[in-house]
Amino acid sequence: MGAIIAVVGRPNVGKSTFFNRLTESRLAIMDDVSGVTRDRLYGQASWGKYNFTLVDTGGYIIGSDDVFEGEIRHQVEVALDEADVIIFVVDAQVGITDMDREFANVVRKYKKNVFIAVNKIDEPINSYLTADFYQLGLGDKLYPISSANGSGTGEILEDIIKVLPEPIEEEKTKLPKIAILGRPNVGKSSFVNVLTGQNRSIVTDIAGTTRDALHTHYNAFGKEFILIDTAGIRKKSKVHDDIEFYSVMRALRVLETADVCVIMVDAERGLESQDVNLIGLADKKGKGVVIMVNKWDLIEKDTQTMKKITEEIEEKIKPMTYIPIIFTSVLNKQRIFQTMELALEVYANKYKKISTSALNNVMLEAIEKYPPPALKGKYVKIKYITQLPEGSRPTFLFFCNLPQYIKLPYQRYLENKLRETFDFKGVPVQLFFRKK
Repeated sequence: MGAIIAVVGRPNVGKSTFFNRLTESRLAIMDDVSGVTRDRLYGQASWGKYNFTLVDTGGYIIGSDDVFEGEIRHQVEVALDEADVIIFVVDAQVGITDMDREFANVVRKYKKNVFIAVNKIDEPINSYLTADFYQLGLGDKLYPISSANGSGTGEILEDIIKVLPEPIEEEKTKLPKIAILGRPNVGKSSFVNVLTGQNRSIVTDIAGTTRDALHTHYNAFGKEFILIDTAGIRKKSKVHDDIEFYSVMRALRVLETADVCVIMVDAERGLESQDVNLIGLADKKGKGVVIMVNKWDLIEKDTQTMKKITEEIEEKIKPMTYIPIIFTSVLNKQRIFQTMELALEVYANKYKKISTSALNNVMLEAIEKYPPPALKGKYVKIKYITQLPEGSRPTFLFFCNLPQYIKLPYQRYLENKLRETFDFKGVPVQLFFRKK
């Protein structure tokens, strides 16, 4: 991940705006309400020849009425501990506060390189407002910046890279992106925490606790991938404020960029219409999909329960019955790692390439045994099959004399034969028919 730079400070000083500017993204949600950012949010940034990981954090606060206060402080402290460099953001318009002083004492304990970014100096004429912050005793130089318009960010980055180790050229490899999606309170953040072995995401019984899409680089047990925790997605009519709206939009944007979507379902509530909508959207976008039925420990069951619920889910998602279903309990750590093994298997299926000779040997034999039905007295003859080299999903091209006469039921037959022979579990496939 390269050097890690933590962006910290009390609430509402502009940390997320600064984070978004340096990462050239809109990863962090911004709002005038304090406490919008809760978990640690990671993004990639660069300056000159240096690439580094930037960490946005929640506002560090003590003695507020916020029920998340303790967890936010824990997340900030973890970020401070793992960082190579700390950017301490303060608000020039408000001036130095008791909270800034208290937090400076916390930062000082970590004995890291600290750079104080005095934010909200949108005009150079206001640079005199930085002077008060020398009282924090965290360095001989202050950096007047404006997160809103970007002024001053170059100067602070120039000095930061002077204390970073020389960059090492690394071979760029594409890691699988696995997104955890679902309705609020099904256990997505708990699942990420158990899997990574740390409190990566704040977990409470309150729906909407997770707001940003949180990326975690997982590397253990010979597995390596990017794991993305997302905000719970519910119907538009149930979304009542702007912050939740942007949280849901980020979760849907994650679906667009993910390779595999693990759709987490509450075992007690079963597969709901919003879950089916998510699965349909993932299928439409060509994503690999795994259905993870969580809270399995809360279900009274017998030997037929799993089979019965599987059949109920498959009935609701027809014709997308290619999707594997796994029953888990995050609380009891039941089938947690099997879920990720299954997701990685689906990822491999998504990018699987079948040789043209193998395709034709199998599929032409299947077509000969069960040829396309004649239409208007004309017989369809499929001569040749190949897999297209690129695409968001495995895509196959069938050359034939009358492509317009091949109807959906026969297309389903060919798709099922492909799946049966070459194992495309969890992945939507696409068939095209062209005149030879």
